[in-house]
Amino acid sequence: QVQLEESGGGSVQGGGSLRLSCRVSGSMRHNQCVGWFRQAPGKEREGVAGLFLGRGTTFYANSVKGRFTISQNSYENTLYLQMNRLTPEDTAMYYCAADIYCFSLDAGDSIAARSSTTWGQGTQVTVSS
Repeated sequence: QVQLEESGGGSVQGGGSLRLSCRVSGSMRHNQCVGWFRQAPGKEREGVAGLFLGRGTTFYANSVKGRFTISQNSYENTLYLQMNRLTPEDTAMYYCAADIYCFSLDAGDSIAARSSTTWGQGTQVTVSS
């Protein structure tokens, strides 16, 4: 069974950067998508970035495209989310997730949970203006 543990959240001023890490314990299938979601108070959960293991294909929500980068270090079993040019609208709890839906549409990429998705406990990101 896969377990996920996030770290790297914190407080930063607008325009700043943070890098989130997700340590993966257990064995993950290579034919799956993993990624990052976020949820701000009073708002729905939003998938922000996905990475299809094995293929290396990446997916990004329109709200973060060009600012966030998802990557992995397979040797360290770690997933990363580099977040640049942060704005107060990026303030949320960020969750690492495995076994998710990732696909591209004409309107942009879609990153969504499925019934079998595994979640981390979350790490808080707060961006001040």
